[in-house]
Amino acid sequence: MIQRGENELATHGFFWEEGLHFPLTKKETRALVAIALEEDDTKHDITTAATVLSDRRARCRLVSRESGVVSGLPLAYEAFEQLDRAVTIRIEHDDGSRVEPQTPVMFLSGHARGILSAERVALNFAQRLSGIATMTARYVDAIAGTGAHILDTRKTTPLFRRLEKYAVRCGGGLNHRMDLSSSVLIKDNHLATVDGDIALAVKRARALAPAGMKVEVECETNDQVRAALDVGVDVIMFDNMSLVDLREGIRLVNGRAVTEASGGVTIETVRQIAETGVNWISIGALTHSAPALNLGLDFD
Repeated sequence: MIQRGENELATHGFFWEEGLHFPLTKKETRALVAIALEEDDTKHDITTAATVLSDRRARCRLVSRESGVVSGLPLAYEAFEQLDRAVTIRIEHDDGSRVEPQTPVMFLSGHARGILSAERVALNFAQRLSGIATMTARYVDAIAGTGAHILDTRKTTPLFRRLEKYAVRCGGGLNHRMDLSSSVLIKDNHLATVDGDIALAVKRARALAPAGMKVEVECETNDQVRAALDVGVDVIMFDNMSLVDLREGIRLVNGRAVTEASGGVTIETVRQIAETGVNWISIGALTHSAPALNLGLDFD
């Protein structure tokens, strides 16, 4: 459930789920995992049926093979449980935990067939979300002490947005708007439809948006920053600006709006961007380009 929080982002009209509460209900989790298991046709696992006796039991552990941040364990748990209702599972490190190589994250004991058939679906969920959490944590660590925050974007896998934004929070990041109804964000293509007239775009947005909803404008030049300030926007996004222009833009804003840097941010450049004094740094790569965390299931 998206809710308004009592802190910086909510103060400026942005919505996101606070903390590390898993974003899906039990019913939603069960349904999603069931579809994934069906996609893998786990009921007709020919290899496991041919090689593993039906009464064979096994003990195993889910292990991180590299350092990172864990996320998505409720989905992995559900996958194993759906294929073996009697499985015993102990989570050693919850979502949001930082782990080192060869760290056991989860211990399982149950029927070998069920565990083996569920293995890939469980790992696919956990590896994907843990990869997002891990990349986010690296960016968060890189700007430690600057006062800036790392945010995600809407560049998420279709139908997986809540999960991927949850993984960002597991890594210590914050969520930008959850969807198109959460806030006003006037970007370059919106401005193109009003011939670049920021004042007109903001006027129209405020006339239509719910009372109290804040308005953000994407700016590519400091002339646009000045125009946005003239109409009192709440948030200014500096899009793909050089460090020189970004510093000048921050100086122009001088605390009159929340500032956000976006576009082309890398782990090598994020610290310099944060040191300009910008409030937020939004990074699409957190959700569209994060490599999976290497997790594996080891049988005893």
